[in-house]
Amino acid sequence: MKPIEVYWQKRLEDVKKALESNNFEAFVVENRDEAKKIVLEDIIPKIEAKSVSWGGSMTYLATGIYESLKYSKNFEVVDTFDKSLSPLETLERRRQSLLVDLFITGTNAVTETGMLINLDMYGNRVAAITFGPKHVIVLVGRNKVVPDIDDAMFRVKNYAAPVNAMRLSKKVPCATTSYCDECTSPDRICNTWTITEKSFPEGRVKVVLINEDLGF
Repeated sequence: MKPIEVYWQKRLEDVKKALESNNFEAFVVENRDEAKKIVLEDIIPKIEAKSVSWGGSMTYLATGIYESLKYSKNFEVVDTFDKSLSPLETLERRRQSLLVDLFITGTNAVTETGMLINLDMYGNRVAAITFGPKHVIVLVGRNKVVPDIDDAMFRVKNYAAPVNAMRLSKKVPCATTSYCDECTSPDRICNTWTITEKSFPEGRVKVVLINEDLGF
């Protein structure tokens, strides 16, 4: 018996029920490999997507789904992670990604009441979750589960944002202190909040809860 995994399995099942009560389609999987399998073999075939893109997410990269999709011949792929692009070309790709059939991303936090909380720099990720793509898949490690909106916002500002600022080498105070300073830096990555209380239309946003610590 693995008590930590069993503990989180029970917690994630409760979060799944809360998400479903808010019109999300939700899944619980044991690890990143199962997440990859359910996305590629179950969710995507059912929605019959013809085009796909994604938003910045370390969880998405950790599952290996990106590597499986970026060279796929089955979709029109709008690759916003292409390092060969100039900043302006990348921005244009992000704009194009809002019109695909399927958008895949992570979330900064998910509450035990079944809400998704996110804070973005450019806004393309939160925009896609809100409106545009016909379907959205959100990949969520168990470490993203929090009790409520206040806890979610604290987690984002004082953990996810500083860690991401460090990862991206941003010149912002939290990259040095690890705490949010409500900065005015041109490099600030905290610009647009979204609270997704419910999926509309029902089932448009599909949340895969992963019984593993993934992402920031």
